[in-house]
Amino acid sequence: MRKIVVDPVTRIEGHGKITVTLDDDNRVVDAHLSVVEFRGFERMIQGHPFWEAPMLMQRVCGICFVSHHMCGAKTLDDMVGVGYAQGIHPTPVAEKMRRLGHYAQQLQSHVTAYFYLLAPEMLFGMDAPPAQRNILGLVAANPELVKRVIEIRKWGQELLVAIFGKRMHGIQSIPGGVNNNLSIAQRDRFINGDAGIISLAKVMEYAWDSLNVFKSYHQAHRDQVDRFAVVPALNMCLVDDNGNADYYHGRLRITDANKNIVDEFDYHDYLSKISEDTEPWSYMKFPYLTALGREAGSVRVGPLARMNITKTLNTPLAAAELAQFHDYTHGKANEMTLHTNWARAIEIINTAELIQELLHDPDLQSEQLVLNYTPAQWTGEGVGVVEAPRGVLLHHYKANEQGAITNANLIVATTQNNQVMNRTLKAVADEYLNGQANITEGMMNALEVGLRAYDPCLSCATHAAGQMPLQVTLVNESGQVIDERMR
Repeated sequence: MRKIVVDPVTRIEGHGKITVTLDDDNRVVDAHLSVVEFRGFERMIQGHPFWEAPMLMQRVCGICFVSHHMCGAKTLDDMVGVGYAQGIHPTPVAEKMRRLGHYAQQLQSHVTAYFYLLAPEMLFGMDAPPAQRNILGLVAANPELVKRVIEIRKWGQELLVAIFGKRMHGIQSIPGGVNNNLSIAQRDRFINGDAGIISLAKVMEYAWDSLNVFKSYHQAHRDQVDRFAVVPALNMCLVDDNGNADYYHGRLRITDANKNIVDEFDYHDYLSKISEDTEPWSYMKFPYLTALGREAGSVRVGPLARMNITKTLNTPLAAAELAQFHDYTHGKANEMTLHTNWARAIEIINTAELIQELLHDPDLQSEQLVLNYTPAQWTGEGVGVVEAPRGVLLHHYKANEQGAITNANLIVATTQNNQVMNRTLKAVADEYLNGQANITEGMMNALEVGLRAYDPCLSCATHAAGQMPLQVTLVNESGQVIDERMR
């Protein structure tokens, strides 16, 4: 038996490694992802006032902080008695401002992941030199494309500043509402552009770049793209009353390979539906549908799952592209890992259209920022779910009568994808490494390509049960181990 280890995995958020085990005939025995960092936000939040949770929990991540902020805000609404659990909706301006911030994050996050992390292989190939497979390689090959990427990302970040006060870890939502609206001057700036940012029309134009890149790549390498890591899994996302994906609110729907509904439930009931398992080789847990067990009940979340589940999209340009996406698999769920990039590109267009609609909505200038509520409505417990760029994100808080948090649980998108990501690694290893005595750098990069398709955020996902192990090694100046202690 021998092991091949990719450590660290590059072009992802957080620290992880891939281990492939081969037998004496170089046949693949196993392949899995180990998350080697630990972050205990669920524990650190305990004892803090409940209203601090959206501010503190968003610091789990510097990429998808808005998703954590929104999820925490919905949880706090429940706790003060004005949330969806009580059948109460925020004021129109509050929900639309929250959605606007959520969409702005998804736009800039998807664009960043697509071009900075995923596009190099689409433009240069998996076997291209490592020095070329990065953003600098993109700059050298197509500076105009990279300029457009930077401009659309900057536009999205500036919109975050207008909503949250700063690009990262800002504050917008409060229990029962939001603390600001969008002024007409701010609105007009994002529609018309100025010396610092492009116009909304340019955003809509540049949003097509990702789709064009994928379609060109797919057309030139159709067999490779379609064959690469075809991985079965259930799909899960939030859906509205019409059964279409909703990034901010809805019921959790799970569908199978034939797009049949396996289950659908109010996310407040998640404890009766979802269990979590652990493995000794990773700090990331393995969620699954309790009724089906870990293997059959593991789910895929994120762009590919959402596009598999949704019947259509509520914006015209993205809906037309989605129809082509659905036609490609003749009504079946799409299980081709690299088609996640196709789904992500469609979502970039959809998000840009959603932002366009909201920027023209007069509700954003309303002064009714917060619902009226009284302390008598305090429940002390809440659950919030949103669709983060990477998929379903869940927050669950409990607090005592003094408002101090006593318990917190997070199930993040990358954790939901844990089982299917490991299946993907095994599928890639079987195709590229099986029986190979000489493992090339390109073969090992194929493993990373499979993992990066999910745009994993390992910092968000590192929550584990039990005691964190500790290993301390003392070495001398020659590198010899003098002593070692383990907990």
